[in-house]
Amino acid sequence: MINGKKIIALIPARGGSKSIPKKNIALLGGKPLIAWSIEVAKSIDFIDEILVSTDCKEIAEVANNFGAKVQERPSELASDSSLVIDTVRYVLSNMENDLNDDDYLLLLEPTCPLRSDQDIRSCINLIETEQLDSVATYKEAELNPHRAWKIADNKPMSFIDGVNPWLPRQELPKSYQLNGAIYLTKVGIIDENTVGLMNGSIGAIVMPKERSIDIDHPIDLLVAEVVINGEK
Repeated sequence: MINGKKIIALIPARGGSKSIPKKNIALLGGKPLIAWSIEVAKSIDFIDEILVSTDCKEIAEVANNFGAKVQERPSELASDSSLVIDTVRYVLSNMENDLNDDDYLLLLEPTCPLRSDQDIRSCINLIETEQLDSVATYKEAELNPHRAWKIADNKPMSFIDGVNPWLPRQELPKSYQLNGAIYLTKVGIIDENTVGLMNGSIGAIVMPKERSIDIDHPIDLLVAEVVINGEK
């Protein structure tokens, strides 16, 4: 709890994964992937509850072993096309304890294991000091939009009209993308019409590339292992 407001950490972890079977419990640095998110949340004393939403018994068992509570997720919210916001709404509507509108939901995707406790603290500090509704983490964009193209009838054209895609990198405007590591939002701005986790007055925390790795393919696990070993 911070300044009288609860903080609920939610880790959504469905069982299905085509690129890496049982991805959310695949081993990284000798422990299940989901454990990284649980442990970083446990290291922050003003997080009131750590909740894993899953449709998988194996994930649920691992989550319990690492000290998280588990809420069973319906199968219709665990398909490849399911939206995270639908799971968020389901979780909030089935919480054992009532939450106030000013309480916070902290969403930690298990596929972004290298976020630090300081990254989370920075998000909480920003949302509190600036009195924002939502904060998320970003990284520098892998492709600057000024260098993106669209192709119609085999004819390429700049994705953004009127830009010069041939400018040196140093002359391009800085661009960023969500890295998926941290979403922090007030509970009260999530309703049946909410389509994402960034709503109302929003803020951004920029994370470095090495802590922004998103585990989607087997090579991402290898890269994450290299980063971890390099920090030892």
